[in-house]
Amino acid sequence: MANELEDEVAGQEKKLVLARFDETDAWDLGQRLVDRALALDAPVVIDIRTPSRTLFHAALPGSAPDNDMWARRKSNVVFHFHRSSYAIELEHRRKGRTIGPELGLNLTDYADHGGSFPVRIRHVGVVAAITVSGLASKDDHGLIVDVLTAFVKEQG
Repeated sequence: MANELEDEVAGQEKKLVLARFDETDAWDLGQRLVDRALALDAPVVIDIRTPSRTLFHAALPGSAPDNDMWARRKSNVVFHFHRSSYAIELEHRRKGRTIGPELGLNLTDYADHGGSFPVRIRHVGVVAAITVSGLASKDDHGLIVDVLTAFVKEQG
């Protein structure tokens, strides 16, 4: 089961690649995520960032400052591994390990829990991370994948 789910997430990462990504795209994606989260009454933080700057951030009703910290830690996992934080969570669970000294990573800066997804541009690579924090790992991840799937289809 774990390998099946890992394969599914790897397929999402391979499929959800953009032709381009800029500040306008970050705003559009962020707004779509806010709309979907509000429709679900989800108490989440939504964060889209590059390694050096925040492009979009929203804290929805019911979210807490702790969600901001989780978002930062999960996005750091994306920037370190160039994989979704959910893929890393599943891999670590299967291997019986977690983020920590064994990997040379500090738990205050990294969290291998689902909810951050790489923004990958075709022929370029990972340029940003889209993060949702406030739900269960798979639900944070699923919210991003649902919205990003529609966005990629529209972008062509």
